[in-house]
Amino acid sequence: MASVCVCSDYFTVNDDGELCLTPGSTGLQDLLVFSDPGTFQFKKADYPKLARVRVRVQGGGGGSAGVDAAAGECITRPGGSGGGYSESLIDVATLGALENITVGAGGAAGTSSSDGGAGGASSFGGFVTAPGGAGGTSTQGSGTAPDTTSGVAGPLAGTGDFRMGGGAGGGAIRLNGTNGLSGYGGNSFMGTGGFQRATQGTGTGPRGFGGGAGGALSYGNAFDGLAGGSGIVVVELYY
Repeated sequence: MASVCVCSDYFTVNDDGELCLTPGSTGLQDLLVFSDPGTFQFKKADYPKLARVRVRVQGGGGGSAGVDAAAGECITRPGGSGGGYSESLIDVATLGALENITVGAGGAAGTSSSDGGAGGASSFGGFVTAPGGAGGTSTQGSGTAPDTTSGVAGPLAGTGDFRMGGGAGGGAIRLNGTNGLSGYGGNSFMGTGGFQRATQGTGTGPRGFGGGAGGALSYGNAFDGLAGGSGIVVVELYY
């Protein structure tokens, strides 16, 4: 009678003599993407063949401040900082029946001369967390004398197998009443911050996920800042 050999890395034979796939040997099978800010749930029972998940978590970026210089004067604003990033590979046996997923919103735009808002933290249960970026500040007053405003520090790393903080928002400089340069938004692992501007206008928008907004600039008119980039949570399913 002929015999058949199988690789034990991919197959097992159960007590009934049936050939079965080894759990976790078939690789990546599906991808769940949560990109809208809010709270969601991951239900383990919905994926009965699941062996492990790779979770990638990006926090929201900080918004930039508003600006309103007096006529003939200038105000420049720094950018918001980028959100942190974390990821982990998690065995299904360690997951609870339900795991909460939080996607952090981007920080709100500042109005007139108010600070930008902080970005929201993102997380997958208690396994993986990533903090949001800080909002841009509104400390510089209206004037014509040369002046600088410090950038905004990025957040520290959260929790996970691999984790990193967000990029700092760039500082701003005023040369006189008609020349200045706003700060760039901080980068994130999954996005880029808004650009610097030398012409007056609103804050500038980030791209991707978790980037900080670039700063606004005024030569005598009022402008709002801009919102930071929202976070995202990606769950890779391995069978």
